[in-house]
Amino acid sequence: MEKIDRAYVRYLRYTVQWGIVLFLLYAGYRFFIFTDHFLVRGALPAGGQEEVLNNRFPSVEGFLPIGALMGLKLWIMEGVFDRIHPAGLVIFVAAIAMALVLKKGFCGWICPVGAISDSVWKLGKKIFRRNFSVPRYADYALRSVKYMLMAFFIYVIVLKMPAPAIYSFLENDYYRIADVKMLFFFTKMTKTTAISLSLLFVFSLLYKNFWCRYLCPYGALLGLLSMLSPLKIRRNETACIHCRKCTENCPSLLPVEALSQVRSPECTGCLTCVSHCPAKGALDISLPRKKASHPLLFVCLIIVFFFGGITLAKLTGRWDSSVSYQDYQRIIPQTEYLDHP
Repeated sequence: MEKIDRAYVRYLRYTVQWGIVLFLLYAGYRFFIFTDHFLVRGALPAGGQEEVLNNRFPSVEGFLPIGALMGLKLWIMEGVFDRIHPAGLVIFVAAIAMALVLKKGFCGWICPVGAISDSVWKLGKKIFRRNFSVPRYADYALRSVKYMLMAFFIYVIVLKMPAPAIYSFLENDYYRIADVKMLFFFTKMTKTTAISLSLLFVFSLLYKNFWCRYLCPYGALLGLLSMLSPLKIRRNETACIHCRKCTENCPSLLPVEALSQVRSPECTGCLTCVSHCPAKGALDISLPRKKASHPLLFVCLIIVFFFGGITLAKLTGRWDSSVSYQDYQRIIPQTEYLDHP
């Protein structure tokens, strides 16, 4: 057996994930400054209104997937691209495109919630010397929750909500400051929210990727679409030494060592199994009946798909919101009183 060491794939993944997390923390801090300007009705800085607007990084719209789903339907049906939160739609479309071609690459390499969840269960393993397992019957039942949530949003938005109603929602004041509402979810946290997040943290310490595995409808959608991806993790029985390192290290708890190819919608394309495999040619990501692709090629495609989509959106004017300083000045002070239409 020719041994290989591809641990660098894991470290590259951590670098990409935490680079995005740190950027979003900075973007969140700047967004807080942006929002606070309107809440305290502060004086304009030297750079005027433009300087204030520059504190709002469009990337925060990535946390508005429901609005993005509405925007996608409106774009497909009416050719109208969301002008209020266009970056949210761009990120959503990029994630879908990645799922169709590169498995759940968005979940495994880009999503900041996934990165944090991954770190929490690893912390739990250090504290308790293990991660706990849900009984198989309960695991299946719990995993169905995220698919039911996904089905609910698809039914309500994709199947039932007419395009004129979507357009009306996307153009109203509530949606204009949906990102501010999201910020208040954390900065003006209610007791119910605090308890819910605390419970989620505890369960995430005990069980691997609790949120991603059982509750995330976004990941459920991308997982189903990823089954159409031609790229799969494939195992060569002849080269496999059955060390079980792939199965033992899979964050999605998949029995990789027992499969000829990983087709499960739970697979995030994180390549953790590939990076742990010590036998050359035993486990790789590849197209059907094709020579194994180098892991770095897969990583490069992830980066090109996601950041290339953002770059294209910026070049075509579909990244920055069209909401004006005057609109924010009028609406943000009313944020806590605006109800869903």
